[in-house]
Amino acid sequence: MANKNLNAAKTAKKDEFYTQLTDIERELQHYWPHFRDKVVLCNCDDPYESNFFKYFALRFNQLGLKKLICTCYNGSPVQGNELLLHFDGFDAEPTKIAYKVEITEVKDLNGDGAVDLSDVRYLLQNDKNVLSTLKTGDFRDPECIELLKQADIVVTNPPFSLFRDFVGQLIKYDKKFLIIGNVMSVTCKEIFPLIINNKLWLGPSITSGDRKFNVPSDYPLDAAGCGVDEDGRNYIRVKGVRWFTNLDHNKRHDKLDLVCHFSREEYPMYDNFDAIDVGQTSDIPMDYDGVMGVPITFLDKYCPEQFEIVGLSQIGCHDLLPDKKKYNSYKEIVRETDIPTKSSGGKTNENAVLPGKGTKKTYYLGPSGEIVHSEAKRIFIRNKHPQTI
Repeated sequence: MANKNLNAAKTAKKDEFYTQLTDIERELQHYWPHFRDKVVLCNCDDPYESNFFKYFALRFNQLGLKKLICTCYNGSPVQGNELLLHFDGFDAEPTKIAYKVEITEVKDLNGDGAVDLSDVRYLLQNDKNVLSTLKTGDFRDPECIELLKQADIVVTNPPFSLFRDFVGQLIKYDKKFLIIGNVMSVTCKEIFPLIINNKLWLGPSITSGDRKFNVPSDYPLDAAGCGVDEDGRNYIRVKGVRWFTNLDHNKRHDKLDLVCHFSREEYPMYDNFDAIDVGQTSDIPMDYDGVMGVPITFLDKYCPEQFEIVGLSQIGCHDLLPDKKKYNSYKEIVRETDIPTKSSGGKTNENAVLPGKGTKKTYYLGPSGEIVHSEAKRIFIRNKHPQTI
C-alpha cells in the first residue's frame, strides 16, 4: 500500500511529494476572499515543479495578491516539462541551488493577450529582482523565517517527516495556513491540542479515498497504485490525505444531519470509560447528551457550533484524555492474537478468550487482568444541543 511507502519515506527522509493541480484547485476555491491584498508564502515549493506556485502565479491578479513568495531548498529533483527555465547563473536543473522567487505583479509580458505560464516564464527569465539564491532554503533557516514573518498566509505541502515541526512554526509566528498532511496527524500531541481548541481544522475537499502525488525519479514504486504517468513522471497514491487549515470556510459550519436515536442495545458503553462507542459518524445519535467515542474521520464533518471535542483515546495524548488515570493503567494490544495473559500490573487473566479471526478490534488487558476492547482509535465528543424526545 502507498501508506507503507509513507512510513519508509519518514525513515529515509524521502518526502518530496508534488501535489496535483486539480487537488489544489478544488480546495482553494473555498478560500478566495482570504487572499485579497495578502502576501502568500509557499515555502516548500520549487517553481520549476510546484503546482502551488503555478496556481498562485496564474491567479495572482484574480485573487488580488499583494506578493507571492516561493522558496526551494534543493532545486528540482523531478524532471520538469511545463516551467523549465534558463537564465544566467542557473542551469535547467539547479539540483544543488536553494533559491527564492518573489513576485509582486504578473502582466501580459509577451503581448499575446493573456496571462499564462509563458508570461510567468518570461518574468522569471528577465526580471533580475524576482529570483535570488538562499543559503539553504530550509523553512527552519533564519533566512527563511524572515520570509515567513513577511507572509500573511502559508500554502504548501510540507515534508512528511517534518509536519509537526512545520505546524509548530506556523503557530509560533501566528500565521494563517493551508497545508497538506495525513489525517492521523490529528492524533499527535502537537496537533490535537490545536484541534480541540479550534485553532486548526480540516479542509472540505478531501474526505476519503487516496490522492496522487508525483515523486522524484529515485522514489521506490513498489506499492499498489504507484506508477509512471503519461509525461514520464513517477507517482504514488497516498491514503488518508487531508488539508489542514486555520482559514475559515463555509462547509465547516454545516451541521451534521443526525437521524439515529440512542438505545443501550445499539450503542455499547466502554468498559473503562463513561462513554458510548459510535462506529460511524453517520450513526451519531441525535438525542444522547453524554460523551461519545467516534472515528477520527468525524473531523471531516465536525461543526464547532454543533459538537464539542473533549478528548482522544490512548494514542499519544494521555494528558488530554477525559479519564487519564484509568487509560494510563491499561496496556494497549493491537493484534488479537497478541493478547497477553498478564496485565502491565502483573495481574493474571486465567480466562482470556481470544475473539474470532477477522475482527478489527483493539484490546487492552486491564490492571486486574480483565480484557478491555475498543473498536478503533476514537475522538471523544459531546453534542452541544441534543434533541429531546
